[in-house]
This record gives sequence, structure tokens and C-alpha cells, in this order.
Amino acid sequence: MIEDLLPDTVVTVEAHGHDDAGHLPLYPEEEALVARAVAKRRREFAVVRSCARRAMEKLGVPAQAVLTGERGAPRWPAGLIGSMTHCDGYCAAALARATDLASLGIDAEPDGPLPDGVLPSVSLPAERERLLRLAEERPGIHWDRLLFSAKESVYKAWFPLTERWLDFMEADIEISVNPVDPRRGTLRAALLVPGPTVGGRRLTHFDGRWTAGQGLVATAVTVPHG
Repeated sequence: MIEDLLPDTVVTVEAHGHDDAGHLPLYPEEEALVARAVAKRRREFAVVRSCARRAMEKLGVPAQAVLTGERGAPRWPAGLIGSMTHCDGYCAAALARATDLASLGIDAEPDGPLPDGVLPSVSLPAERERLLRLAEERPGIHWDRLLFSAKESVYKAWFPLTERWLDFMEADIEISVNPVDPRRGTLRAALLVPGPTVGGRRLTHFDGRWTAGQGLVATAVTVPHG
């Protein structure tokens, strides 16, 4: 799913199902991060890092530990950028050379409604109005969950460029549907706070793509150098 949302310069590795997670080795530094975690968290942690290491190898970089930095952001080997995501039964990692892209973010979520009360806390009134229209026109997708996924992808692309928090209310995301394939489309996130400077210009928005299928919704945001 994720691969179709990203340019060819990005390497992606996906895993469906976590039954073999117990056979995936972790580095000692990684083990320490999940020493007290519940079994589900440990499985997802192991699988998504296995995906990341396979992506490193595809880029010709020796597989190594993926630790976490500030606010839990993954720390990638020098010269690489990337993003990871995991939810029930699905994990993915996307990596690229830092010379090819400034930043990227990916996210996958189960294609089901957000829990009651969550949407108002993660969305702007204008976004909710657009979601209502989308739901009327295309009722087969849980648009509230897709918006949440898009917010996550935007944040994952934002943080490596700024090392600052981006609140859910600080990006106004508009979702567009592909007229040929209504389970795919694009998204644009208008930044409501000063954006990062990339390639000598201050960004005012991030662009991305989305898809729905296999019981999931997935989003990806890429930030070019210029």
C-alpha cells in the first residue's frame, strides 16, 4: 500500500501479520526500549524495525539499530531519512537518501471510525465540514480515520525539519479523491504556523497521497528539497 504513495527514490518494506515477530532479533539497545512493554507493543516494535533494516539493505546501508530520539522520532543512519508506521496486522518502513528528499512521513490505520469524541480534538471545523461532504459523496471510506492518518503523516514529515511539536490544529488538511479510482487521492496540508525553510524557501504547505484497501487507510507525505 505505502509503496504506491511514494516516489521511486523511496524504498519501502511492508509486513502483513505479526505471527513471526518472536523470531525477529532486536539489538540490545532496542531491547532496552521495550523491556517493560506489553506483548503487542513488542511485536509491532520488532516487525517494523525488521522492515526498516530490510529497507536499509535495499539502499546499500548496513542494517543497524533504530533507536528513538526526541518525542519518539526514529533516529536513522547518517545520510538517510525515513518514517515507520504500525497498526494491527500491518507494519511498514519507508527510507530514502537525504540527498533525494528533505523529509517524509507515512501512516497506516485500520479503516474504521475514530472512537467517539476523538474527531473534534484532532480536526478543525473546516476539516469536519469537508469530511461530511466526502462521507455523503463516498460513503465507503471512514474519512475521519483517513484525516487522522494524514495528520500523523504530516507531523512525521514536519518534526525532522523543525524538531518542534505540530499540534493537530496547526495544519488544515484538504483531501481530494481521484475521479478514476475513488479509493485513492491526494492531500494538501496548509500549515497554520510558520513552516520550515527548505531549499531557501519557507514552506506554507505539505503535499501527500492516500489510499484505502485491505481494511486499512494509508497516507504518505514527502517534502522535496526545492
